[in-house]
Order: sequence, then structure tokens, then C-alpha cells
Amino acid sequence: MLKIKIPQKKTKREIEDFFKRKGLFFIIEEAKKKLLKLNQLKTINPIKPELNDLYRLYQFVIINKRTTVLEFGSGWSSLILYLAIMELKMKYSNKIKYLKYLRINNPFELFILENQKKYLNISKSRILNFKKKLNLKNTPKTHYCLSDIEMILFENRIATQYKKLPLCNPDFIYLDAPDQFSVKKDINGISTRHEDMMPMICDILKFEYFYKPGTIILCDGRSANAKFLKDHFKRNWKYKHDRENDQHLFWLNDPVLGKLNKLQLDFYRN
Repeated sequence: MLKIKIPQKKTKREIEDFFKRKGLFFIIEEAKKKLLKLNQLKTINPIKPELNDLYRLYQFVIINKRTTVLEFGSGWSSLILYLAIMELKMKYSNKIKYLKYLRINNPFELFILENQKKYLNISKSRILNFKKKLNLKNTPKTHYCLSDIEMILFENRIATQYKKLPLCNPDFIYLDAPDQFSVKKDINGISTRHEDMMPMICDILKFEYFYKPGTIILCDGRSANAKFLKDHFKRNWKYKHDRENDQHLFWLNDPVLGKLNKLQLDFYRN
């Protein structure tokens, strides 16, 4: 069975110390700010950083040595994913030619998929400012992808999809978007643009047979969407519901595809 590593639980102080060591004091300050209620149905400002979630996200990428990251949505997580990929690239830069030999053609690259230009620009600005502040060299390539979202039928089930996806085959997918109110069109009069509905993207399912064994999907909250994925996956995915952190974790436990896939898995482990 293919195994993945789970981040160890840390105290609040340990997590804050981590952000300080990385030069991310401003994230700690943002996390401490009080937020105003937007309305009765949307009570949480999505811009507030959650330090524990961000720390765990960084650790998932680092300890499992991910090479190509795809993020659905953008935000503080984009900066943290950038940091993780950057550190891995610095540590394993001598392995890039080796990874390309394994048909990993986007080694240590980050793909950010967003449906709102405003938030994509904010994430891009944070990454550029962080890079400039620390005078970083040899930084990872970051792809900023903008796409509308629309209602569709997937296997005769009502769902949503991005109209355009970035061309990559990730070994780590972070699912934290889109919100349910940004979608366009409807199916038989049904849309997620209703307070009683919930996000339900199907893009990950459409690409399922391209993923390599060992691929990890981390879903932040979005329990209904995670259930939708779980029920429609065709391949052998292991699944863990982390109730304490409100996260859903999938990893592809299919038989090794061949020699190159085996070498890729050896890279993760060794």
C-alpha cells in the first residue's frame, strides 16, 4: 500500500514560531485581526488566514516531497504553497533533470486556478512582495490561471466546473474553491447560487485517469464536495476525514504504472 505522511500536531506557539522563522510576521498579525460579519449567511471573511491550516498545508507538501502543485482558489494558501515549493526546489535543484526524465515536466512549479481576477491579483502581489522582501533567487515558476465557473451535468449529476484548466499533471491538489455564488448558467433551473446549496466541482474527477499513483488531494472543509468526489472516483483512492481540522484527504493507491512511476515514488520516500 502506498503511504503518505501526515503532519504532526503543533501548539499555537510552535506554529507562530514557524511563521516568524519564515519571515511571515504579517500573517500572524492578519490572523489576530477581528473580522466583521458580512451578513447573516456569510459570517466569515474568507481573507483571514488560519495559521494552523496554513502550517499543515506547508507540511503536507514538504514532508511528502511534492513536485507539482495545483491550487483551486487563491489566498494566503497560495503564498504558503509557494514557500513550500520554493524550499523543495532549493533543496532538490540538482534533481530537476532527473525529475524531467521521470516525465515530471513542471518540477517545483505552482499552478493557481482562480475565478476572480481581484483575488488572483492579491495572491500574485503577496508572492511578488515576499520574493522581493527576502531577495529570493531561483524561485519556483508560478502559473496564475483565471477561469469562469459554470453549472454542468457530470454523470447525470448536477455539479460545477471551471471552463478552462491549467495544463499540468499535479501530484498535490489543494481544493479550497470556488465559492458557490460565483457560478454562471444553470441546469434545469438549478444553480449553486442559493444559500441552501453548496460547492460541488467535478474537475478533479474528469482528470482522474491521468493522475499518477501517489497523487494527494487535500480538501479544506467542503464536506459535500468531498463526498461527491469520494462517491464518483473510479480508481483506488485512500480516504481520511480529519474532523479535528475539518479536512478531507485522498491519496491514489493504484498499482505502480511502470518503471518511471516507481522511480517517482522512490524519490518521495528516499
